[in-house]
Amino acid sequence: EGYIGNGIFLVLLSLIFVFLYFRNEIILLAFLRMRKQDMPGTEKWLEKIKNPAAALTPKQQGYYNYLYGIIFSQKNLTQAEKYFRKALKLGLNMDYDVAMAKLSLAGIAMQKRRKREATTLLQEAKKLDKNNMLTEQIKMMQQQMKKI
Repeated sequence: EGYIGNGIFLVLLSLIFVFLYFRNEIILLAFLRMRKQDMPGTEKWLEKIKNPAAALTPKQQGYYNYLYGIIFSQKNLTQAEKYFRKALKLGLNMDYDVAMAKLSLAGIAMQKRRKREATTLLQEAKKLDKNNMLTEQIKMMQQQMKKI
């Protein structure tokens, strides 16, 4: 009868390893840092992934590039644009993340005076925003685009 507890413990222990195999823990820790608005901490965690093409699945590579895009959107817009485009190409799981990436790309396109591309990206982001979490930012960008 004492072996039931051991069996349950071993099953839970193996589930942790299976979870960590399918979900790269470094990306999870980077997302936690991002949630706390700690950009240097997020970048530090992402730098620990030396070869993302070998260490991550394509979707995880998408989120890796997505996080780098967010980090570089405050430093270097050209780099940020490259990371966001690569993230969209590799794919992101959630529509909200795709909408956020397209919204960021629209903002970059607007700052580079590419109005047609920015309009297209804004419309795509609006379609993907099913929970209306980005409507305020989309409206604000549309107002700014009228000034261009």
